[in-house]
Amino acid sequence: MEYIYAALLLHNSGKEVTEDGVKAVMEAAGIKVDKGRVKALISALSDVNMDEAMAQAQPVAAPAAVAPPTAMPSAAPQAAVPAPATAPEAVEAEKAGKKGKAEKKEKKEKKEGEEEKAEETGMEGLSSLFGED
Repeated sequence: MEYIYAALLLHNSGKEVTEDGVKAVMEAAGIKVDKGRVKALISALSDVNMDEAMAQAQPVAAPAAVAPPTAMPSAAPQAAVPAPATAPEAVEAEKAGKKGKAEKKEKKEKKEGEEEKAEETGMEGLSSLFGED
């Protein structure tokens, strides 16, 4: 797997993926290099569009949003303020909003599942290509 990582590191750095490059990256990481495996990797990657392969293997999900910190409660107790009565339109709007949120959540979960499958498929393809587990 480290051979693949070395090739990806070179590619993402804008460097050409060569035998010498892969060897240099691995040696810099303190990994013993098998020249036969390096040659096999370079040969196997010669027909691979790495940008396309990475796009298929990577999830495209946006990073999770972080909730802003909440204010600390004050030391003095506050009196409870009763909520105003709601109009029927407001009740219907709230129900519609909850339904919309549930649908969005379902779509998001489905999309995440599809992305995980795509990532697993891409990694399996790379692993089978290089004989790694």
